[in-house]
Amino acid sequence: MVIADVVGHVVATVKHETLTGQRMMLVRPVTPTGEPAGAPLMAIDSVGAGVGERVLVVLEGRSAGQAARRDNAPLDAAIVGIVDRIDLER
Repeated sequence: MVIADVVGHVVATVKHETLTGQRMMLVRPVTPTGEPAGAPLMAIDSVGAGVGERVLVVLEGRSAGQAARRDNAPLDAAIVGIVDRIDLER
């Protein structure tokens, strides 16, 4: 699981049938302090996240499919939580 910022929407009028009705978002992994930590990737939104929100993203295919309630969908990533805050011990 990674922390990421939602940076955009992905619109695909033609897609695998198991993804019909699913919101696809573009997320950018970040460190706990908010620094970029990797290339953006597409994730199915299972929690109603919006652009600008910090989220939790599961990256394992089977777990991503279960999170989106699409066990047989060809998924690599799913948004599974919206981060309210991160408290770091110094």
